[in-house]
Amino acid sequence: MTETLHKTPLHALHVELGGKMVPFAGYDMPVQYPLGIMGEHKHCREQAGLFDVSHMGQARYVGDEAALEALLTCDLSEIGAGEQKYTLLPNERGGIRDDLMVSRPDGNGIYLVVNAATKDADFAHIEAATAGKGTLTRIPERALLALQGPAAKDVMARLCPQACKMVFMQCGVFTLDGVDVMMSRSGYTGEDGFEISIPEADADRIARLLLAQDEVAAIGLGARDSLRLEAGLCLYGHDMDENRTAVEASLIWALAKTRRERGDFPGADVVAKQIEEKTCQKRVGLTLTGAPAREGAEIADKSGNIIGIVTSGGFGPTVSGPVAMGYVNRDFMAPGTEVDILVRGKPRAATIAKLPFVPANFYRG
Repeated sequence: MTETLHKTPLHALHVELGGKMVPFAGYDMPVQYPLGIMGEHKHCREQAGLFDVSHMGQARYVGDEAALEALLTCDLSEIGAGEQKYTLLPNERGGIRDDLMVSRPDGNGIYLVVNAATKDADFAHIEAATAGKGTLTRIPERALLALQGPAAKDVMARLCPQACKMVFMQCGVFTLDGVDVMMSRSGYTGEDGFEISIPEADADRIARLLLAQDEVAAIGLGARDSLRLEAGLCLYGHDMDENRTAVEASLIWALAKTRRERGDFPGADVVAKQIEEKTCQKRVGLTLTGAPAREGAEIADKSGNIIGIVTSGGFGPTVSGPVAMGYVNRDFMAPGTEVDILVRGKPRAATIAKLPFVPANFYRG
């Protein structure tokens, strides 16, 4: 059966720009443009790239925040006006249902941005758990753009100077070319950048305005993946899922200290046991020579014993070589440890590497 794919408000623009369209999380999305994945990747690292992430889920929660916080791993009381945090939505076993951003861009409750493939399940879970205590309003009528790269600040300085006052993980409401938008300063590339939530009716015009800036090029899913891999950032459904905990995924930092002390998030007992016993596998970086390792490739020690699995892999244009992430037994997680990755049954030498592969360039003031 032919899958009926959703389209973002910028679909026609992607086609006009020569985007190669592919199915992704139920949407028809551009994997690359004529510049090519390598060119797009380097352009974002050196100048600025514009990503269409309108397929992601946006919603607003208003009501008893304790009911929402009980589902997450952050402490909502620590999120002040104009701030956002990265958090997890765990299941009762400590596995990760999703990773998401929660913020207070204005005075109206909590704003959530979740992954595209899980948004319907996420929102249904939150609605059921907070029924009678709060209201979650889904906002499908907004597009979401991400402007990333070292020149993103220069573009925004011309088009929306007030937004440049933000530092990493801040947010707010601004006016961009006459349109009221919600904007945050973070990113999925490891570079400084801005995420712009905008009414879908204005999305095409604002996207064209951004693309008209000399520093900006359109970036597709292919370069988005290689950029986030170099930055050591997880892709949901690959590097983390409902069968991996925050401890295994090396995301303990996403568990607020207060929540760990109280042990009041789903799966907290499992997480506490893993932290104490230090026996579970951990997510690590890997470098290798030759062709890239791909998701699903087994990782072995030098005696041939299987010790883990690759969850993401590809060529890192910035580091000029293959890089990967995966899970290994704790005895092998130290940077510099030599292992083998089995590619079509044949061992290829690899080395455990510290993440990220490329230093983050987030603007912290």
